[in-house]
Amino acid sequence: MKATNLYAPTLRETPAEAELLSHKLMLRAGFIRKAAGGMYTYLPLAWRTMKKIMQIIREEMDAAGGQEIMMPITQPAEIWQESGRWAVYGPEMMRLKDRHGREFCLGPTHEEMVTTLISGEVRSYKQLPLMLYQIQNKYRDEIRPRFGLMRSREFVMKDLYSFDKDVDGMNISYKKMYDAYSNIFSRCGLKFRAVEADNGAIGGGHSHEFTVLAPSGESSIAFCENCDYAASDEKAELKIIFSEKEELKPLEKVLTPNCHTIELVKNFLNVPIEKTIKAVAFQDDDESLILAFVRGDHEVNEIKILNATGALHLHMAEESAINSVGGCAGFMSPIGLKDGAKIVVDQTVMEMYNAVAGANEVDTHFINVTPKRDFDAEKIIVADIRMVQEGDPCPHCGKKLKMTRGIEVGQVFTLGNKYSKSLNATFLDESGKEKFFEMGCYGIGVGRTMAAAIEQNNDDDGIIWNKNIAPFEVVIVPVNAKENSQLDYAEKIYSELKNFGVDVLLDDRKERAGVKFKDCDLIGYPIRVTVSPKTLENNSVEIKIRRTGEIFNFDREICVEKILELLKNE
Repeated sequence: MKATNLYAPTLRETPAEAELLSHKLMLRAGFIRKAAGGMYTYLPLAWRTMKKIMQIIREEMDAAGGQEIMMPITQPAEIWQESGRWAVYGPEMMRLKDRHGREFCLGPTHEEMVTTLISGEVRSYKQLPLMLYQIQNKYRDEIRPRFGLMRSREFVMKDLYSFDKDVDGMNISYKKMYDAYSNIFSRCGLKFRAVEADNGAIGGGHSHEFTVLAPSGESSIAFCENCDYAASDEKAELKIIFSEKEELKPLEKVLTPNCHTIELVKNFLNVPIEKTIKAVAFQDDDESLILAFVRGDHEVNEIKILNATGALHLHMAEESAINSVGGCAGFMSPIGLKDGAKIVVDQTVMEMYNAVAGANEVDTHFINVTPKRDFDAEKIIVADIRMVQEGDPCPHCGKKLKMTRGIEVGQVFTLGNKYSKSLNATFLDESGKEKFFEMGCYGIGVGRTMAAAIEQNNDDDGIIWNKNIAPFEVVIVPVNAKENSQLDYAEKIYSELKNFGVDVLLDDRKERAGVKFKDCDLIGYPIRVTVSPKTLENNSVEIKIRRTGEIFNFDREICVEKILELLKNE
């Protein structure tokens, strides 16, 4: 490809709409252009990188036994209603009706569609295991699309679905995909962690998120340096923190005027925050009241509340709902509440002694609260419902956890028979009995992978690509393309590299050298080959490595050989 034929409109200024670094750089480097909120056109440079990522994905999926198909993006409502997820996805699902009034959605994912396909075609255990995948657009009506390709309404995704005859087979398929994902992100040159994650609306059993480590990431990750444990903050399992045993004191009410927060209560009563109990009130989609209680220095994990109660969505409770069960906003505890609320108490709270909690009266708290004695065990749910914090003990080895941030680029799930059972997808086993398929699903955000690579690999001048996913591996820059001698010299090297299968760009534009060099750094080509009057005179070329900034000068006779060697090490 020659730059005079390449559509790559670079910008010197950053558009005001861009927040995240990858978004800014993709706009400036001529990779994407906004079409509407959360929707982007991929320009040639971006699409070249996307295709390279997709090719790596295809190679690893095929090597693991996957077979590529293509399913409809538009899906009938009936299959989603049958699985029970038509309501679960809520407003994120883009819904539409055809001219006959039949309901459809633009697929946010394809579990229902692929299960319906297989249920009518695969009848015997002899046809299993089966792994089918596709790479296509997905649609989710994000309430606030932002950060460019990180959170958009339309995006390119690889989704694979596995079908097995039993749980052991499902776990084998899961391991194959886990390993394939590790290979994919390694080949893309990314630093990542596979972290335990919550399944969310997908449902099913266990899952891992593949997370690219980057300070700008939306995900918060807890990890242990002593063992391999890593989990998203939503999923991280937490050990019970046992308080030191104390002699029990009698429960007592005390006045705490205007102390409606943990900080105010702590200061007024002069007690450590670890001796206080915090209340957070939610309502679910049915407006049922859910009251959560954690230690004062901890935060409530809403995902864990959903899992503990079976609710689908949560919002902060109305004061009238709190009052209806005898509660008092800012002064709540489980003590003395009337029926009508689900009460969820963190397991660490149950190990406290002589603590402070609300008395369900304005400006009043209980002191000397010992939950095992004072909470009605028959009316509460005890569970791990708190958010992980740096320094918490690792659930595997007990060492202190650390926190970092990351960008989720892929996730693998075991689904069990959640979808096969709801959609009545069965096969005949070895004894001729009907059984439900054991399933798994596995997704990769292709655009998010490209954006995450930029977030992790950049400097003040622009993007730094790994050669495997760079739009071009090498760029050749004649300093003055108006000089035929420089251009001819550059074109010969260009032709030789092409003959060796190198993805090379010749920047034959009649621009100033400074403009071309800035574009090379902004776009992030791994290797830049410069042809100048000096290199012509010396029958040599200058080679710059984008990642390190190293510059080499090689004789013309060996320059192609040296470029190929350098590419191997990139």
